[in-house]
Amino acid sequence: MVELLAPQLDSIFHALGDATRRRMLRELADGERTVGQLAEPFSISLAAASKHIKALEGAGLIQREVRGRTHLCRLDPGPLATAHAWLNFYERFWTSRLDVLDRLLREEDARNAPPPKQGDDQ
Repeated sequence: MVELLAPQLDSIFHALGDATRRRMLRELADGERTVGQLAEPFSISLAAASKHIKALEGAGLIQREVRGRTHLCRLDPGPLATAHAWLNFYERFWTSRLDVLDRLLREEDARNAPPPKQGDDQ
């Protein structure tokens, strides 16, 4: 399954690899925005903002709708769910490995602990 999603995941993670695009996505989580509204916090040109938006669109993370001369963008959370599922696999993988390490370290500590002294009340 992961192999089938590789091209989509590549474009998603590429889009998420840029701080400007991540902030744009965060803004879109609060509702649709125009290209100008997305560009405003960064003091970038509309052309530069459009390049970022195209990367987000290419990854399927946003949808753009043209109303007259206004381009409205909105978040499409579906691809984020795909990326989350991929990351979740590795979270479970590493959690299980760390649980095993924790158990082994506790067993080693128990083996290396000094024996209780005679007469100690415990």
